[in-house]
Amino acid sequence: MSRTEAGSPSDPRGAERFNEERAAYTVKGNSQPDLEAGVTAIREVVKTLKPKPGVYRMLDARGDVLYVGKARSLKARVANYTQVKNLTNRLQRMVSQCRAMEIVTTNSEAEALLLEAQFIKRFRPPYNVLLRDDKSFPFILLREGHNFPRIQKHRGARRAKGNYYGPFASAGSVNTTINALQKLFLLRSCTDSFFSRRDRPCLLYQIKRCSAPCVGRIDKEGYDRLLQEAKDFLGGKSGAVQARIEEQMKKAAEDLDFETAALLRDRLRAATFIQGSQAINADGVGDADVFALAAKGGQIGVQGFFVRGGQNWGHKAFFPTHTQDLEKDEVLARVLAQFYEEVPPPRTILVDRDLPEQELLEEAFGELAGRKVQISTPQRGERRRLMEQASRNATEALDRRLAETGTQAKIMREMAEFLELPDIPARIEIYDNSHIQGSKAVGAMVVAGPEGFMKNQYRKFNIKSAQSNDDFAMMREVMDRRFSRAMKEDPDREGGLWPDLVLLDGGKGQMSSVKDTLEELGIEDVPLIGIAKGPHHGREGREVFHFPDGREKMLPTNSPVLFYLQRLRDEVHRFAIGAHRAKRSRAISASPLDEIPGIGPARKRALLLHFGTASKVRAASLEDLQRIPGVSESVARTIYDFYHAGG
Repeated sequence: MSRTEAGSPSDPRGAERFNEERAAYTVKGNSQPDLEAGVTAIREVVKTLKPKPGVYRMLDARGDVLYVGKARSLKARVANYTQVKNLTNRLQRMVSQCRAMEIVTTNSEAEALLLEAQFIKRFRPPYNVLLRDDKSFPFILLREGHNFPRIQKHRGARRAKGNYYGPFASAGSVNTTINALQKLFLLRSCTDSFFSRRDRPCLLYQIKRCSAPCVGRIDKEGYDRLLQEAKDFLGGKSGAVQARIEEQMKKAAEDLDFETAALLRDRLRAATFIQGSQAINADGVGDADVFALAAKGGQIGVQGFFVRGGQNWGHKAFFPTHTQDLEKDEVLARVLAQFYEEVPPPRTILVDRDLPEQELLEEAFGELAGRKVQISTPQRGERRRLMEQASRNATEALDRRLAETGTQAKIMREMAEFLELPDIPARIEIYDNSHIQGSKAVGAMVVAGPEGFMKNQYRKFNIKSAQSNDDFAMMREVMDRRFSRAMKEDPDREGGLWPDLVLLDGGKGQMSSVKDTLEELGIEDVPLIGIAKGPHHGREGREVFHFPDGREKMLPTNSPVLFYLQRLRDEVHRFAIGAHRAKRSRAISASPLDEIPGIGPARKRALLLHFGTASKVRAASLEDLQRIPGVSESVARTIYDFYHAGG
């Protein structure tokens, strides 16, 4: 189920469900923390509030969101922040930075809970518990709208009609399951356009992973039976499906139809593989998500198991941030609220502890799912054993996280020392260009921090001004655009989007170009380092690091710091090449007719059907253009003038 922002035109209920308004009163003054100014701003907002459910956002002097909260009574909840003595140190720091508030009223507290999760995901406030902003969870989709529906992996909004099964913990687990399901049910996975062009079976039919409906090797009735078996299997009736296949196999063997019996035997093995690949025993659980929390060393880890139809579809560890001064049950409740903002809730959610406002969470999740959702803490039986396994996994995942964090912190300290940085960098930006002899040039920026790559901060730049095969000019353009925008949008460098270190994939030339560009912008305090192949070009571990003052340094070939910097360089290289290939692919499939204003797909198709090629369209007379069905006199004149600007 996909959702839109509250009140947006595409949400027909938005206007009646939510009423968003900015509080009229804003405290003027500087951005320095001031507890008295914050309390004054909140008191002025309280005067305008009513005892209605809703969501509030606290804003700092720059208008950035500090915190998102929901309330059954906005007036009572927001007023609590004016009672400074009752606030923790963390909340006092938040209030001292608050200068304005934004209010959204809702019809119920459950709606407020759902909207709060949406806002937290959108604004990433520094005082809210946050799940790491990662890619969406993958699903298996059995599409509708075709005589022979396909099976495919799906991410993102669930707009296409069909049956969705998931979430799966990773793309790898989906791919493995789809491969096994193709062997089991012989469903097609090709696109509709590929399907319509076939005149003989493809390789998947030869290796017994498709029934080849594209060329009539199976009729619609037979394919529908396979499709229904797949739905039953994914819906939790795997035992019944296996029993039917086994019975069919025995009958085929009795009838001496050994070819069919062998095919059914292979399908049965595929079913056994799927069942045997489950990491946990979830018989009798049905559709449920299992969450267990572990805490150690000031950090919290949450382990989630996803069970559908008694089958384990993977597990994933979450490490929420901004959890200081919060009770563990409250952290888990907030993790669940944000998790199900994107993933449809199952009928049952199993947790390892009682949650605050558990009934409210059930009501909110039930509204998302369109049916009843129950949250419970298992006490005995199979569910209790499943919870104990989830708890063990949560503890082990957190132990690994703490060990990795300690190692990573050491590497970051050693890197800062080697690169002569004033402190450990919180934001590292890495740059590279990709092109073929200067054509379709793309610049790429990758961002990394202490916790890994920040993929939602990646950027690509379509090179516009640089000509021919000039890497230095391309790098100058990328840097000029990146830092000109940063100076315009965040001149005071308070938004956390200025880098503490810039790594360049290149040597002295790239370093000189970037240094000159930043100096022209008046920026001289951003650390720059170039990473290039050493004297033995192409040999791993011989990278040379170039400093702005012309110095060069190298690291031992077995240095963990070297491995880390190589990984940063390789990531930007991968991202740049991918962006360049995508741009080149679009250019190959593009048509010169795309450049003509007012010519859409239908008219472009009509022109090509009539003339055959774009070059013949270019050479056509005005009279010839006017004879084409669907092309009016004014459109014909537009096309003619585009190619004959001189008259």
